[in-house]
Amino acid sequence: MATHLVWFRADLRVHDNLALSAACRDKTASVKALFIATPAQWRQHAMAPRQAAYLAAHLNELRQHLAQRGIALIYREVADFAASVQAVAAVCEQEQVSHLFYNYQYEFNERQRDAAVEKLLTGVSCQGFDDSVMLPPGSVMTGSGEMYKVFTPFKSAFLRRLKEGLPPCVAAPSVRNGGPLTGVQETITFDYPQQDFDPTLFPADEKSALERLRHFCRQQAAAYEQQRDFPAIEGTSRLSACLTIGVLSPRQCLHRLLAEQPDALNGGAGGVWLNELIWREFYRHLMTYHSDLCKHQPFIAWTRKVSWNDRPEMLRAWEEGRTGYPVVDAAMRQMNSTGWMHNRLRMIAASFLVKDLLIDWRCGERYFMLQLVDGDLAANNGGWQWAASTGTDAAPYFRIFNPTTQGERFDPEGAFIRRWLPELAHIPGKAIHQPWQWADKTGNPLDYPRPIVDHKQARVATLAAYESARKP
Repeated sequence: MATHLVWFRADLRVHDNLALSAACRDKTASVKALFIATPAQWRQHAMAPRQAAYLAAHLNELRQHLAQRGIALIYREVADFAASVQAVAAVCEQEQVSHLFYNYQYEFNERQRDAAVEKLLTGVSCQGFDDSVMLPPGSVMTGSGEMYKVFTPFKSAFLRRLKEGLPPCVAAPSVRNGGPLTGVQETITFDYPQQDFDPTLFPADEKSALERLRHFCRQQAAAYEQQRDFPAIEGTSRLSACLTIGVLSPRQCLHRLLAEQPDALNGGAGGVWLNELIWREFYRHLMTYHSDLCKHQPFIAWTRKVSWNDRPEMLRAWEEGRTGYPVVDAAMRQMNSTGWMHNRLRMIAASFLVKDLLIDWRCGERYFMLQLVDGDLAANNGGWQWAASTGTDAAPYFRIFNPTTQGERFDPEGAFIRRWLPELAHIPGKAIHQPWQWADKTGNPLDYPRPIVDHKQARVATLAAYESARKP
């Protein structure tokens, strides 16, 4: 009898899991599952302790779900990806595996690992699947067969492909012939720092994730375009963490959205949320064609020459939410407290670090990864390079957010700021966006720092630094 092994990585679900479904197709085969923790690799990749805790919670739930279907989950912990290659081989030998199934990961180190596994397992049939995307990398290309470098034409081509035929979802596997397993082993724990996450903010099981997806698509997706930029409103899905570790698939998101908002493909209600899902695809597709994006390199070559400021004290002030710009500080404190930051605020906070403080975007990229429960290399790198004007489809380098006017526009009455900066709660109305002007005018003391940089002066210095870097 054939033995099939499903190697789980960032795909911790039983519904619409392409590798799991393929492994279970042969009803006569024995199916087992494997997860390998790699703490040293996670440290290298700056995995947030909250994400580690979130991953552990879902891994333990996955183990129970698989056991109910008669599939045992084998757990191993090794240092890094290099050691995981040998660990996979050892499990395959021990369990006499004939077929290995896994879902592709597109980051450089992960692809190198998978190639090494396939090379080593000469006697095992290895099958990989494009599971973390709606459409496989390489399927949405320019007329000359190249990867798009700009989002808008990529999106147009992507939507054309979807209209030709939606990628199907596959069902969860049925119970294997041997029936459910009993006596599932003790709780899996990682040798890695972990920090509690809030299950009311982030679904702590697959069923809850599916329920939140259904609720968002039915109740909120139509208003997403009007509400998504205002952090005081719960206008976003908060499903990014589920997508990052694969508790949900993007195909499930697509099908549920279209079931509730059928005009989304044509730019109708729900179309802006679909646009965000396509941004996620764009960055993942790009990563497969430009591996330098995984190696801390900018997409635009000349931006390597930007002369960044080395200001540890200012970097620390930004990290801790002490810049003197309320919307930036509230954003950073939200992330430090919850492991999540509203998307509009991610742009504002990133722009401030790079364009006001002129600090290397890679410092911010790493800090976000260390904090975010939804930290994802492709999306995080893409967002930071967009903000820094170093990436594909980047904002022109001379487009610099004014943090004060951004706060006035997207948190006009300061409701979000007051929540995260209680020391400013007593400041009336719109005065909260420039609290020191109000304090100096009224003679009230403030337990809040003055701005660490003058935005107008910083803008001039940043433009000069970019223009100098552009020179041949």
